[in-house]
Amino acid sequence: MQEFFSVLLPDVKKELRRGIIECSKRGLLHSTKWLAEMHHGLSDVNIDNAAPDDDHSFSECQLEGIAPAEYSDYFLAKSYYDVREYDRAAHAVRNCESSVPRFLHLYSTYMAREKRRLDSTTDQANLNEPNQMRDLADLLATLRAEHGRSRLDGYGIYLYGVVLKALNLNKAAEQMLLSAVRLVPMLWSAYLELSPLIMEKKKLLSLQLGGHWMRHFFMAHTYLELYLNDDGLKIYEDLQAAGFSKSIYLTAQMALVYHNKRDVDKAIELFQALLESDPYRLDNVDTYSNLLFVKEMKTEMAQLAHKAVSINKYRPETCCVIGNYYSIRCDHQVAISYFQRALKLNPKYLAAWTLMGHEFMELKNTNAAIQSYRKAVEVNKRDYRAWYGLGQAYEIIKMHYYSLYYFKIAHQLRPYDSRMLVALGETYEKLDKCENSVKCYWKACDVGDIEGIAMYKLASLHEKLGDNETAVHCYIMYCEDERAATDKQSLYQGFMTLANYYEKKCDYERAAYYAYKCLDSDDRKTEAKALLKTIDSRRSAECQKKKSTTVVATAETSSEDEMEWEQLDVRVRVPFTSIADKSTSTSTAAANAAGPSTSASSTRRLRSVPERVRRAQPSQRSLIGPTANSTATATTTTTTTTIPTISEETPGSSTAATETLEDITPATATSEQQGTTHDGSSMEISSVSID
Repeated sequence: MQEFFSVLLPDVKKELRRGIIECSKRGLLHSTKWLAEMHHGLSDVNIDNAAPDDDHSFSECQLEGIAPAEYSDYFLAKSYYDVREYDRAAHAVRNCESSVPRFLHLYSTYMAREKRRLDSTTDQANLNEPNQMRDLADLLATLRAEHGRSRLDGYGIYLYGVVLKALNLNKAAEQMLLSAVRLVPMLWSAYLELSPLIMEKKKLLSLQLGGHWMRHFFMAHTYLELYLNDDGLKIYEDLQAAGFSKSIYLTAQMALVYHNKRDVDKAIELFQALLESDPYRLDNVDTYSNLLFVKEMKTEMAQLAHKAVSINKYRPETCCVIGNYYSIRCDHQVAISYFQRALKLNPKYLAAWTLMGHEFMELKNTNAAIQSYRKAVEVNKRDYRAWYGLGQAYEIIKMHYYSLYYFKIAHQLRPYDSRMLVALGETYEKLDKCENSVKCYWKACDVGDIEGIAMYKLASLHEKLGDNETAVHCYIMYCEDERAATDKQSLYQGFMTLANYYEKKCDYERAAYYAYKCLDSDDRKTEAKALLKTIDSRRSAECQKKKSTTVVATAETSSEDEMEWEQLDVRVRVPFTSIADKSTSTSTAAANAAGPSTSASSTRRLRSVPERVRRAQPSQRSLIGPTANSTATATTTTTTTTIPTISEETPGSSTAATETLEDITPATATSEQQGTTHDGSSMEISSVSID
C-alpha cells in the first residue's frame, strides 16, 4: 500500500485545500465541489496546528494571481459569475491582464455562449450541429493566439482543450488536456474532460500523467467508463485502505461499480448508506432509482421521488427519478414528459436520453426511440445501452443488418455481457448465419448468462438444424437449474421437448418425469396429459406383450419335453407288445432247452435295463413309471413278469403307477409259479430293444 500511495495524508489535505482556493477563485465550481468532498473525507487528518508561515501562505493564495489594481474588477466579475450572469462577468474583466481575471474573462465568455446554445436547443435539435458551434470560433481563435504567445497557464490550457473537444478536434484536445493535467494536477475537471477521449485500456496505460497521486482517482474513474469494473474496484479499495475510507465520492463510485457488475443488492446497500450519511445528496440518485426499478421496489421509489422533489425539483436527477417512478407504474407518456424536462435542464444528460428511448420502445414508437438513442450516443459514444437500444429498434423494423452493426458496437463496449452476445446470436440466426449464432450462444453461456436464455436459444437452434442429439443435450443443461431460468414458458418448452424425445426412444421413465413437470404450466398441461396417457397405454401394451411371450415360451419348452418322452415311450412300448405276441408261441420250447441257468442270466440282464434308462435320462425319472404301467396293462396275460422288475428299479414313480403295480402284483406271482423260461426270453429281447 505504501508503494501504491506513498504521499502523507497531511500533505494530501494541504494540496486539496490549496486546490479548492485556486479553483474557487476561477469559477470552476465542479472541481471545487469535488476537492471539498475529498478534503472533508480527511477530517481525521489534522493540519490546523501547522506552522504560522503555512497559515500565511493559505491566506495569501486567495489573492495570488490577481494584480492589486484589478481587485475591484475581479470581485465585481466574480459576483456576476456566481449568479450566472456570464456576459456581465466577462465584460467586467475584459481589460485585465493578470492570470486569474484573464481566465475568468475567457471562461465567462465560454459559459455565456454555451448557455445560449443550450437554451436554444430543442428536443429535436442535434447537439453538435455546425451552426451551433459557430459561436465558439472566435473564442478558439483567441485561445490559439494566447497559447501561441505562451500566455496561458494550466487553467487556460484546460479551457483551450475544452473548446477543442466541443468542436470535435479530439486529438488536439487530448494533448491540451494532458498538458493541463501535468501543469495543474489538482484540476479534477481536466481529468473528467480527458476520460471520454480514452477508448481502451492500452491507451490509458500509455498516458503520461506524471507521478501525482491524483492519477489514481483518474485511472479508477476511466476504468469505470471503460466498464473495466474489477480494475476500478481494486483501485478504490486501495484508496480506502490508504486513508480515504470516509470519502463520500469513493462510496458513490463503488456503488456504481457494483451497479455495472449487476450486483444490485450490494449497490443498493451502498447507496442507502450514502444517503444516510448525506441525506440531501442528489448526485447519482438517478442510478439508485434505476436499481430500485430493477428490483421493482415501488414503495422505495415513491419515497425517493418525494424526497428528491423536496430537495430540488429543478435538478435533472430529480426529473429522472420521477420519470422512473411513472415508468414502473406503466404510465410511459408521463415518464417521457419528465425525461424531456430533465433534458431541458441539461441537454447533455445522458441517462435521460437513454431512458426516454426505452419509454418510446414501450410505446412502440420506434422512430422516436431511434432518435433518442442517437442523441445519447452523441453525448457519450461509450454508452453501450444506447447502442444496444439502437440494435433493438432496428430489429423491430426488420432491418437486421443495421441491428447487427449496433449490437457489435455494444458487444465491443461490453465484451463479457451475455445480453450483447445473445442479441448478436439472435440476429445472426435471423440472417441464416447459424454457425456464428452458435458461437455467440456458447460464449454467452461461458461468460455467465445473465438472462438465463442462451442455452435455450442454443437448443432451439440445434433442433431447427435437425441436430436432435445436441439439442437434447442442451435442453438437459438448460432444464437442470430450474431456478436460474427466468422465462418459465421456455423452461416448460424444454421439458415438453425432452418428454417427447424420450417417449420416442421408449424411455418411458424419463418421458413421464419431464411430462409431469409440464403439468404446472397452464399452456402445456393439456399436451402433457395427452403424452402421459400415451405413455401409460404403451407401457400396458408392452407388459401384455411380455406376458404373452413368456406363456408361449413356456408352452414351447413343455411341448418339446413331452415329444422327447413320447419318442422314448414308443421305443420302449412297441418292442414289448410285439415281443409279447412272439413269446406266446415260443415260450414252451425255450423253457425246455434253457434249464436253470437261463433264469439267472435273464435276471442279471433285467437289472441292467433300468440302469441304462436312468443314465440316459436322469431328470425324467418320474415318466418311466407311467410308461411301464401302460405296457403292463396291455400284456398282463403274456408278459406280466416285465412290469414288476422295472417298477422295482423306479421307486420315485408317480402315484398312478404305484396303484397299477399293486393291482398287477398277484398276476406277477402267478406268472412266476408257471416258470422262468417265459420271463427269461421276454427280458432278453426287451434289453436288446431298449439298447
